[in-house]
Amino acid sequence: MLVTELRETSSGRFVVGFSDGSELRAGLDAVADLSLYKGRELDEDEFSQLSSAAALSACKERALRLIGMRPMSCKELFDKLTEKGESPENAETAVSWLLEMHYMDDEQYAGMVVRHYAAKGYGVQRIKNELYRRGVPKKYWESALEEMPETEDTVYKLLCRKLRSDAPDKAELKRAADSLFRRGYSWDEIKSAINRFQDEHYTD
Repeated sequence: MLVTELRETSSGRFVVGFSDGSELRAGLDAVADLSLYKGRELDEDEFSQLSSAAALSACKERALRLIGMRPMSCKELFDKLTEKGESPENAETAVSWLLEMHYMDDEQYAGMVVRHYAAKGYGVQRIKNELYRRGVPKKYWESALEEMPETEDTVYKLLCRKLRSDAPDKAELKRAADSLFRRGYSWDEIKSAINRFQDEHYTD
């Protein structure tokens, strides 16, 4: 395959054009390793090497764009890359590269997820479900969950918002309790909030 164009598009980034009209985007490493220049003839193995390097480079660029849009776990990024057509090998290499560059950190991400959902009024179980859904390794869960604030007042305030009267009947209490359970609070936390509500609102 004959190289008919070698054009630098940005620092360390090149477009390589070929005699068949095709193009590849390559990094400086690939250009240097293959000693590319206009008029260079590549054999099949060299072209395959350049194609592989170009695919990996494109995968890394896509990975950078994805984590620039929003934080995510390593598993989330790997899954997103493969969903978009990147090979598992390139996706894994791109994730490892970002870890080495300290652009990703599952432990820090776990803490961010916990703080975010705790601030939105969710309980431990719901947050654990979210950590699992986002592919955060379980070894980081415990330390991240230690950052959660006390939930007693949060559960009580949520309960008060869901009750329409100062003397709710059993059906209304059950609906409110079920709603809090779906938000990830334990039955013990919910029972404590209900007892507090009754102590403060019920009179003989």
